[in-house]
Amino acid sequence: MAEPMISDFKKIGIGLTGFGMGFTFLGVLLLFDKSLLAMGNVMFLSGVGLIIGAQRAVRFFFTRKRYKGSAFFFGGMTLVLVGWPIIGICLEAWGFVNLFGDFFPVALTFMQNMPVIGNILAMPAVQQVVDRLMGLNTKDAPV
Repeated sequence: MAEPMISDFKKIGIGLTGFGMGFTFLGVLLLFDKSLLAMGNVMFLSGVGLIIGAQRAVRFFFTRKRYKGSAFFFGGMTLVLVGWPIIGICLEAWGFVNLFGDFFPVALTFMQNMPVIGNILAMPAVQQVVDRLMGLNTKDAPV
């Protein structure tokens, strides 16, 4: 059975997006280091552009229903570059949730089927948070 081919641009884009998220995480972990946060932002955006293409990325960020999320996301990036990394990351996080919030249930469903991560997500305390993020009604679920 033939595996679906992923282009080299998409492979590089996935790597850049992952490294961008990693650099952003390290920047937050290292007391909001401005240069790590800026590198993470650039890598994340270029990775998204390579994964879905430049035109589709522009359409994704600048459609009418995503203006608010994009404004917060790019405004936060600007604040990080200007020198206010704490406020900038908070705005970026809010914009990220507004932009990519529709993808969380899909990503969580995928992660639940992974070997180690699935076991962690199946733990009772974590399962309640996962169910809320996925929009499942936790009141009717057996305990």
